[in-house]
Amino acid sequence: MLSSSAPLSQHPKDMGTGSLEKHIDKQTDSFASTEDQDDIELAKLGYKSEFAREFGNFSTISFAFSIMGLCSSVTSTFNTPMLSGGPASVVWCWLIGSVMCFGFGTSIAELVSAYVSDLNNTNMPGSAFVFSDGYLSTRQPTSGGLYSASAYLVPRRYRPFVGFTVGWLNILGQIAGVASTEFALSEMIWAAYTLMRADDFSPSKGQTVGVYIGLLLLHGLLNCLATKALAGITKSFIFINLTGTMAMIIGLLVTTPDKHNASYIFTRVVDQTGWQNDGLAFLLGLLSVQWTMTDYDATAHISEEVKRAAIAAPVAIFVAVAGTGLFGFVLNTVLVMCSGDIGVNNLGGRSEMIVANILYRNLGPTWFAIVWSVICLNSFSVVLTALQANSRTVFSFSRDGGLPDRGLFSRLSAQKVPVYAVGSVIIVSILMGLLKFASTVALNAIFRLIIWLGRALDSSYAIPIAMKLIFMDHPEVQFKPGPFSLGRGTALMWFVNVISLAWISFVVVILALPTVIPVTALNMNYASVITFIVISLSTTWFLTSARHWYIGPKSNLH
Repeated sequence: MLSSSAPLSQHPKDMGTGSLEKHIDKQTDSFASTEDQDDIELAKLGYKSEFAREFGNFSTISFAFSIMGLCSSVTSTFNTPMLSGGPASVVWCWLIGSVMCFGFGTSIAELVSAYVSDLNNTNMPGSAFVFSDGYLSTRQPTSGGLYSASAYLVPRRYRPFVGFTVGWLNILGQIAGVASTEFALSEMIWAAYTLMRADDFSPSKGQTVGVYIGLLLLHGLLNCLATKALAGITKSFIFINLTGTMAMIIGLLVTTPDKHNASYIFTRVVDQTGWQNDGLAFLLGLLSVQWTMTDYDATAHISEEVKRAAIAAPVAIFVAVAGTGLFGFVLNTVLVMCSGDIGVNNLGGRSEMIVANILYRNLGPTWFAIVWSVICLNSFSVVLTALQANSRTVFSFSRDGGLPDRGLFSRLSAQKVPVYAVGSVIIVSILMGLLKFASTVALNAIFRLIIWLGRALDSSYAIPIAMKLIFMDHPEVQFKPGPFSLGRGTALMWFVNVISLAWISFVVVILALPTVIPVTALNMNYASVITFIVISLSTTWFLTSARHWYIGPKSNLH
């Protein structure tokens, strides 16, 4: 194992690439018999191994599948398509969106494979090493995921700006995912409590936020466990996800006496948005599938903890997106089929969550409690995996000098866990939740922004895909696919990548629109305004300050 304090005898800028390769080879040869081959290659690429590799193929697939949280994500977002465009919006938006997300996820999987690959598959012409301002730059993204990869898909002069922009979009999008999923879980818990009570009950602000904070703290503590423990826990998540999904599907099909016909399910559009436009109301239903199928590169963020990451990570993404899309279509169809008169107006239920009312009415109190517990457990697993991926991104960005924290968030505990990075995500998420006490308008603005920031996460993925298409033949890039590939420069690669980029551009615009007309302070979609401010401030920060000290991903072998 390379010691965290093991210095290079010379600074990288004082050594030729050949000498440096020999120097690192000499260091790694001494422990080749005991170190995992992934760690040896990581060292040759300019990084010391800092995490324990405990995630195998199955736990990695479970991690990727679970972070999308099919049954819990559909449950918490079902209201939007049903109350915006009606039954047809629920079903068709999921089908169309999942097909597009499959292409997008495949494009991301290709990049993850290419940039978590072996030493011989370098994307740097002639050498595995490139020097920039005295620092060792390599093609290995490590826990930075596509944030790190994006810096090597552009010529050197653009790397700092692209890395800085993608890094911040990625971090903000991931924190948004953690906070919104945790808040949804708190609401799901209170929805069950409300339905199980005989009297009329509505949780207070303090109760909702209190459970939200408690769950965040619990997730924070669990994410401080050693990687081996997290990998073991994660293996069960895929079973929880599938069990919850199948329980909902089978339970509703068996217990619902009067089901809606195909015409109602696939053709009925009900515009309840006030836009007076069935097409736009229909498209607003894309929120559910886009909110569910995101954080594609989560497995790349734990690549330093995954065995055979160049294969395991992209395959996990591919399987997770395909499985979520397929099972999600069936689940949404069954929910609409069995919605009865609850449906488009959420009638006949005491909870604000339509899915909770559908399950409670058809399954009865006992089976509802059992199935709902599994759904909540699935949501719990989503936050656990999302927080792990998020903290690794913060760790990587801090390690590269992208955060004003003097490297605090890149420090590891004795268990090789970035506890400071975990804590930073928890604190920011708690502060978001506390806004509920300040102003309902402020909370709505923040959580509408949180939902839209999921698209910021997709935007952070779109940038490296676009950069690959533009610069793949540039002499300073020379993109070379990894084991999982659409082919270099093939018609299939261009088709999938271009369609994916067009889709994300379209969705970002649609989901930035107000969901209800007329627009008021309470229902205004502040996402576009706040996002413009955030991007403007971050760009100004880079141009006036960060460009002087942030150079993009750099070696930690010195």
